[in-house]
Amino acid sequence: MFRLRTTTAAVLTFAFLSLLTIGTGSAAQQAPSAKSQEKSQAPQEEDFSDLRVNLKVFAEIDPVVIDSDETPEYTLEFLDVQWRSGDPIHLSVIKPAGVKNPPVILYLNSYPSETSTFLNPNFCKFATKNGFAAVGFVAAFTGHRYHDMPMREWFVSNLDEALGLSVHDVQMVLNYLSTRGDLDMKRVGMFGDGSGAAIAIMATAVDPRIKVLDLLNPWGDWPAWMAKSTLVPEEERPDYMKPDFLKRAAPFDPVKWLPQLEGKSVRLQEVSDVTVTPQEAAKRIEAAAPATVEVVHYENRKTFLNDVAQKGTALDWMKEKLRGENLTASDRARTDKASKRNQ
Repeated sequence: MFRLRTTTAAVLTFAFLSLLTIGTGSAAQQAPSAKSQEKSQAPQEEDFSDLRVNLKVFAEIDPVVIDSDETPEYTLEFLDVQWRSGDPIHLSVIKPAGVKNPPVILYLNSYPSETSTFLNPNFCKFATKNGFAAVGFVAAFTGHRYHDMPMREWFVSNLDEALGLSVHDVQMVLNYLSTRGDLDMKRVGMFGDGSGAAIAIMATAVDPRIKVLDLLNPWGDWPAWMAKSTLVPEEERPDYMKPDFLKRAAPFDPVKWLPQLEGKSVRLQEVSDVTVTPQEAAKRIEAAAPATVEVVHYENRKTFLNDVAQKGTALDWMKEKLRGENLTASDRARTDKASKRNQ
C-alpha cells in the first residue's frame, strides 16, 4: 500500500536548497482554485513511452493564479498549470526583485516531496540570490498529484509512467515559461535529486533548452536499484524484480540516457551514505556519464552538510555556469528549433 516515506535524499534536498525550512509563505495557506478542476479533456491519449512531448495530446488550458507574494528580495507566483485532464500542477515561479529577464533554474525534488518547499521564504531568498529565477514543482504521483489510483499503487509501482509523464511535464513547463516573456529562456538550468535527478537527465537529453544540469544522488540502474534500495518495502520488492516490471522500466533508465548529455554542462554529486540509491547502482550511473560530467563525491551526509549546505554554496556551481553560458550559433539554432517545435 502507499506510504508517505521520508527519505534521506529528501532531507538532503531541504538542506541543499533552503538550509532551513521554517514555515511557508502565504501561498501555502490557500486551497487550489476551483477553476483548476474545470478542465477540458485532452484530445488524444498521451504516450509516456515517447519522452519527446507531443503537443497534439494536450488541451489548451490557461494557467490559474492561486496566490502571489512580493518582498524586497523576490516576487512569487503560485499557479495551477495543467495540460492533462484531472492533473493540475502547482507551479511556483520565483523571480529576483529588480532583475529583468533573469536566467531560470527548474527544481525537481525526489519522491516523496511537496510544493511547500518552493513557498518557503528561505528557499525563495536563497534560490533568487544573485539575480536568478527559480521554478519548482513536483513529479507525477507525488504530493498533491497522488490521487485517483488504488492505495497500493505509488511512484515506484508505476515507475515507467511516473517518469515518462514527468519528463513531459518538464518540457511543458518550459513551454509555458517561454510564453511569459519575463525570463531568459536562453539560459535555463535544472536541479534534480533522487527521482527528480533521473527525470532531469531524461528531460535534458530530449530538450536542448536545458543548458546546465545539477544532479544529486540520481535514481537509476533499475535492476540493482530495485534489489537493494532502502525506499522499496521488502514485501513489495519481489514484484519489482520480475522481468516484466524491469522490462517496462528499462527505457526510462538514466544509465541509458546519460551518455546523450555529451557537451552539456553537468555536475553529478553523490553522497555515499544515502542508501535510497544503492552504491552498486550509483557506480553504474557514474560510469555511464560522459567524461565531461563533473563528478563530486561526499563521504557522508555530515560532510555534505558541512562542506555545502551550511556554507550556502549549494547553487554556486549552477549559477556560475548559467552566468557564463555563451551559446554558439549551433546551440542557439537547436534551442530555437526546440522552442518552435514545443509551442
